[in-house]
Amino acid sequence: MHRFGCTALVSPVALAMAITLASLGAQPAQADSRKPADMVLNSLPVSVEMASGYSRSLFRHWTDGDGNGCDARKDVLVAEAITGQVVGCTVVGGVWQSVYDGVSTSNSSTFDVDHRVPLKEAWDSGAWRWSASTREAFANDLGFADSLIAVSASSNRSKSDRDPADWLPKYEVCTYAKTWIAVKYRWRLAVDTTEKSALQRIIGSCPGLMLVPDLASINTDPGAGRPNSSSPAPTASMAPTGGATDPRFRTCGEAIAARYGPYVVGRDEEYYWYIDRDNDGVVCER
Repeated sequence: MHRFGCTALVSPVALAMAITLASLGAQPAQADSRKPADMVLNSLPVSVEMASGYSRSLFRHWTDGDGNGCDARKDVLVAEAITGQVVGCTVVGGVWQSVYDGVSTSNSSTFDVDHRVPLKEAWDSGAWRWSASTREAFANDLGFADSLIAVSASSNRSKSDRDPADWLPKYEVCTYAKTWIAVKYRWRLAVDTTEKSALQRIIGSCPGLMLVPDLASINTDPGAGRPNSSSPAPTASMAPTGGATDPRFRTCGEAIAARYGPYVVGRDEEYYWYIDRDNDGVVCER
């Protein structure tokens, strides 16, 4: 039962297992919200990536966020088994197929569970501002079925922490690009200019719409600041002008259009909701 919709190796056992898994909540419910991929891509903030501060230990995984007794890696392996019988948190007699390169296995230990948007990419794109609990939620995200995927270890190591400008799978390139955009949209992560150009080239030749996931809940760390950066002291002229609590727009452009901002690092909590593109300690400047 592949999240990419791969057509190979569907069996009555897999169908029965899919029904069982759905009843257990292993596959999260997702509203059928579909939009043109370029529209969703253009809604993402564009920003230079963070170049320091990342550590894999900042993203705690694998954990049991849904409280079903199985950690997120096991949940993904159960959900994506093509055949087999689910016993507890494992699949007896299971077979898995990697949509990145077509490799199949009956030994789940030879497969990695890949973060579609790698942890380092997430950090560089905005997760450096998040609280530890939000980073954990991202690293174990079962709320959008395509955030995590079981793939061959070799394809996952080949991908590493590279974005679509530097790496693409052998198969299902259109779906890969659309899913990358979807995960970044879900977590309000930025794209850099090279990454956005690569995604535009790919989706330009891809038919159809893309699934737009629900937005994840994000909490920021008020103490987070760009490593190795200095910020200007707040001044009275930088006071927020919205006159009410910012409802957390998707982008600074939307906030400014609604007459919110600017926000100053260390003073306004809204600062940590947006991307400080010029690293001057102020966001949503008019």
